[in-house]
Amino acid sequence: MDNFLLLTESFGQNYPEEADGTLDCISMALTCTFNRWGTLLAVGCNDGRIVIWDFLTRGIAKIISAHIHPVCSLCWSRDGHKLVSASTDNIVSQWDVLTGDCDQRFRFPSPILKLQCHPRDMDKVLVCPMKSAPVLLTLSDSKHVVLPVDDDSDLNVVAAFDRRGEYIYTGNAKGKILVLNTNTQELVASFRVTTGTSNTTAIKSIEFARKGSCFLINTADRIIRVYDGREILTCGRDGEPEPMQKLQDLVNRTPWKRCCFSGDGEYIVAGSARQHALYIWEKSIGNLVKILHGTRGELLLDVAWHPVRPIIASISSGVVSIWAQNQVENWSAFAPDFKELDENVEYEERESEFDIEDEDKSEPEQTGADAAEDEEVDVTTVDPIVAFCSSDEELEDYKALLYLPIAPEVEDPEENPFGPPPDAAVQTAAPEDALTGGDKKQRQPSSEGGPAKKKARTTTIELQGVPSDEVHPLLGVKGDGKSKKKTAGRPKGSKGSLVSQSYKQHDIGGMD
Repeated sequence: MDNFLLLTESFGQNYPEEADGTLDCISMALTCTFNRWGTLLAVGCNDGRIVIWDFLTRGIAKIISAHIHPVCSLCWSRDGHKLVSASTDNIVSQWDVLTGDCDQRFRFPSPILKLQCHPRDMDKVLVCPMKSAPVLLTLSDSKHVVLPVDDDSDLNVVAAFDRRGEYIYTGNAKGKILVLNTNTQELVASFRVTTGTSNTTAIKSIEFARKGSCFLINTADRIIRVYDGREILTCGRDGEPEPMQKLQDLVNRTPWKRCCFSGDGEYIVAGSARQHALYIWEKSIGNLVKILHGTRGELLLDVAWHPVRPIIASISSGVVSIWAQNQVENWSAFAPDFKELDENVEYEERESEFDIEDEDKSEPEQTGADAAEDEEVDVTTVDPIVAFCSSDEELEDYKALLYLPIAPEVEDPEENPFGPPPDAAVQTAAPEDALTGGDKKQRQPSSEGGPAKKKARTTTIELQGVPSDEVHPLLGVKGDGKSKKKTAGRPKGSKGSLVSQSYKQHDIGGMD
């Protein structure tokens, strides 16, 4: 793995330059996220499935039939064994990645805009419901805490954990940022994001770098502001910190759909809300270094930067696009005495070149590499990979789930070779169905042909004063101009939304 990281370490620039293929999940992809090591990529689809890709082989490692409605947000736990997902029907679920089983569910009164697992404590999840204060969930006891907000009348709040989960940063539609202690929910610091004329601007998202103390704020005035988290804490309440960088598209005034840092925190990528275009800036200088253009006419849905390598995954039109560096073969990099020739050269053979032993050669003293050959080499000790360790950690997490085992597909499997006969399974399942009201969709196993799995516990989260009739923004995204003109001829309720269109495509294709 050390050699792998050394080979993938780029020389000079550390950002992708060109398209490097696509990942087709069969279903329409809506959101994606890498695990902490970048070995697995989880993709949430519009038919409720979660497709987990092995990113090294670019193959599907697992498909979890997670939700009935589209998946709108995903997040990995720190050790990679758990995956938390949210769907447009206000359900938050925790999944065991290895088995595909649902550990537990939470039902919210309003749609979920974003969720995030605590970077260190795998028992905590931050949930941002629509038109509600953010909620901090504790998975072990199914309890929740509603975070304090600056203005009770303004509940369009986004939130994010900082890099180590010590603080929670929240931002509202009036540009006010609050920094809360994660354990006590006490206000530690606050400031207001203002434009040049002291007018406020709405906070659209807050993202933290994996390394360093920097974070970015995407605002409605189409400017990405980069701050230093240490300065924010030093300024305290009602501080006036200055952003390190202000990133924007001055020519086209592009609004940003999704922003994130590179794995090393040195670059920032922002996806346009108008088209499939990715803008990459260097954080230290603030200069635009690259614009990656996808297919014309497509709208961007999500962007994720690989945690270790200069690779970006973006989603548009239901397909995951991969962006990487252009790999140029340089054979002289492997051997220092290797020479590349433009044309054939006649080679003059040395007199003793092919002799078994050179009789005239004197025995030199062993130095350098020759002396090292006689030394004992330690082949048992495994040094931790620096890229996979945090700055306050010395060792890697050896219980982490880096890869998923893949079972071979059997064409004609025997019918239930190890379980009870099919008739007995039906008889035992019948009373259960009667008790649960026949909710068969929730009890379906994650893989076809497997045994019926235990139904996960569902906890209803009660939030005071939150409207229960809100529709998720993903379901209300309008199509292009042509589809808007034809709305009069369609049935009521199908105004060309992205997800409803994709469902119709699947119905035509005869998919499940």
